[in-house]
Amino acid sequence: MSTTRHELLHAFDLLLAPERFRDYGPNGLQVEGRTTVRKIVSGVTASRDLIEAAIQAQADAIFVHHGLFWRGQDGRVTGWMRQRLGLLLGDDVNLFAYHLPLDAHPELGNNAQLGVKLGLSAHAGTSGRFGDQELGFLGSPVNGEAFASSGELAAHVEKALGRHVVTVEGADRPIRQIAWCTGGAQGYFEAAIAAGADAFITGEISEPQAHYAREMGVTFIACGHHASERYGAPAVAGHVAAQLGLQHEFIDIDNPA
Repeated sequence: MSTTRHELLHAFDLLLAPERFRDYGPNGLQVEGRTTVRKIVSGVTASRDLIEAAIQAQADAIFVHHGLFWRGQDGRVTGWMRQRLGLLLGDDVNLFAYHLPLDAHPELGNNAQLGVKLGLSAHAGTSGRFGDQELGFLGSPVNGEAFASSGELAAHVEKALGRHVVTVEGADRPIRQIAWCTGGAQGYFEAAIAAGADAFITGEISEPQAHYAREMGVTFIACGHHASERYGAPAVAGHVAAQLGLQHEFIDIDNPA
């Protein structure tokens, strides 16, 4: 089966409601390709490797979290930008990108899907959200059992995601309330503390957060920007593909960051 580029864009916009967000770049169709779409490839970032893999997979459209265009960037089409655009335009492939709307979706977004991966359930309503634009999630383990220590929580995250994490331990106490926000959300740590979290999980850590963790007794776990955001794009693209009767394939381009 197939659909049109316009119908596919409408389905993504209807699901993710990009108009609700103040974002760092354009959400939606970033590069226009062929009109008819039969197959979507999803991935985290519109890198050259992903674009080449999608073309090899005979994709008509690519759906990512990190697109090509960001506020304040150099607008010249040279270097890596020329290479990526050249591949997309040369093969007539559509590029769809959704940043904060993909983070925020309550069931299929990056935060929701990371919670599923880690066995965490956000509290209902506004009590389960915190931070700017309520992008952060706050909840507890699905099984109702607290983690005995920050070390136990860190080991659980490492096992679930299959990679080493950076942990700054907080107070020596059971961890019941866990806040999380995928990607480069280290700036949400203070809001997570104010929301009552015993621990905060995100992708990256900067210098100040180590001090906040020790001084406030709240554990900070950085599990990798890419590793924390591998789950929303395939969930959304897979959902829309099933809705429209399209093929879908997730291609994960490894990234140590």
